[in-house]
Amino acid sequence: MKKYLFSLLLSGLVATFTFGQTAPAGTATTVSNAKAEAKAAFKWSESEHNFGVIPQGKPVSTTFSFTNTGKVPLIISQVQGSCGCTATDYSKEPIAPGKKGYVKATYNAAAMGAFHKTVTVTANADSAPVVLVIKGEVKAEGTTEEKSK
Repeated sequence: MKKYLFSLLLSGLVATFTFGQTAPAGTATTVSNAKAEAKAAFKWSESEHNFGVIPQGKPVSTTFSFTNTGKVPLIISQVQGSCGCTATDYSKEPIAPGKKGYVKATYNAAAMGAFHKTVTVTANADSAPVVLVIKGEVKAEGTTEEKSK
């Protein structure tokens, strides 16, 4: 009988420690909602850059700056140019709330003519991926507006 009572008591203790500690109703939902609401957010200084007329074969770059206006660190997971003619670089470290980061786009200017390229930025921000735009016109060396002045 003592063995039976001891086993019953031991089973009850194990069950209490394994299953017994439950949170008050609604607590888990509140914590989940708070985490879902705490997101990073981009505020861009500009989202489009016009290089104007540039000489063929001379790459040009611009840097798009942003501030994380969210409540958690902003982490960029991918930056993708719309073609192989656009190289990218970006802030690799998490950007703390209120701090600044960057995305750099370099266009190779190999092909003559007007261009309109995009750079897509994917992050843990509260919005869909951000699309940045670079544009301009490539002319043969010696025919750009700068050269004619």
